[in-house]
Amino acid sequence: MSKVLVLYYSTYGHIETLAQAVTEGARSAGAQVDLKRVPETVPTELAQSAHFKLDQKAPVATVAEMENYDAIIIGAPTRFGRMPGQMASFLDQAGGLWMRGALHGKVGGAFTSSATQHGGQEVTLFSIITNLMHFGMLIVGLPYSHQGQSRMDEIVGGSPYGATTIAGSKGERSPSASELDGARFQGMLIAQTANKLFAA
Repeated sequence: MSKVLVLYYSTYGHIETLAQAVTEGARSAGAQVDLKRVPETVPTELAQSAHFKLDQKAPVATVAEMENYDAIIIGAPTRFGRMPGQMASFLDQAGGLWMRGALHGKVGGAFTSSATQHGGQEVTLFSIITNLMHFGMLIVGLPYSHQGQSRMDEIVGGSPYGATTIAGSKGERSPSASELDGARFQGMLIAQTANKLFAA
């Protein structure tokens, strides 16, 4: 079966929670899945004063290990309609992988969060997806076969471009059951796609 990396950056834990759901979904498809995060670039004192969630259990990834996976699913929160600097800095260091075409043909996907319903989720997803396409990866989103993203009886994240959650302006909202279902669905679909492409 395929080998999948769920790679994320999470400031307050919302993306960390979605990443865990994506991981569950990929594992349900029989993939070998590693959950890792990118390094924090904000000085520790500043991060502590801003109440960043610094006790995350996932190990910190290195750029070099990305080529060891058949699929890479990247999650990061929205920062003013784009991915945050922590994730951008990590991906900016992948020039050597890009030069060698080390990620060509691998499967990729993206997931995100924002404070509000219209806080730039889809633009952030595209900012991640753009990087993956430059790496030569094949993109799998969250299709409407996951019907939970179309529900009208509650506020819900989700996009055909990737799983999302709405965190609230003060980070007070946790990912809902529907949003976690979407993350699991996308993780499962990406792993199934990688399984088909990289079956022995």
